[in-house]
Amino acid sequence: MRVLLDECLPRKLKDSLDGHEVTTVQERGWSRKKNGELLRLMNGSIDVFLTSDQNLRYQQDLSNIRYRIIILVARDNRLPTLQPLMPQVQQALPHMLPGAVIEIGAND
Repeated sequence: MRVLLDECLPRKLKDSLDGHEVTTVQERGWSRKKNGELLRLMNGSIDVFLTSDQNLRYQQDLSNIRYRIIILVARDNRLPTLQPLMPQVQQALPHMLPGAVIEIGAND
């Protein structure tokens, strides 16, 4: 799957998603794009958007997205905090349908 890491996540998180084509918002040249514009740019170019922006689903209309969104819920965005969530992300990816939005957190 083509996975895009949001700019709020550590880039080294890419190493925890073996078997997927992982890029970052920065690598695509989409840094500093507003969420609405970023969400439109992603349609057709990615399969999964990985973020920690818990407000995304409340601030944006996600009804027309053609990709999956995984929201990481953790106390901070540091690599040691987020890496333990990656097995849950890997497990969820093959089961998610386009347009799905799920949260994965330490209590899941």
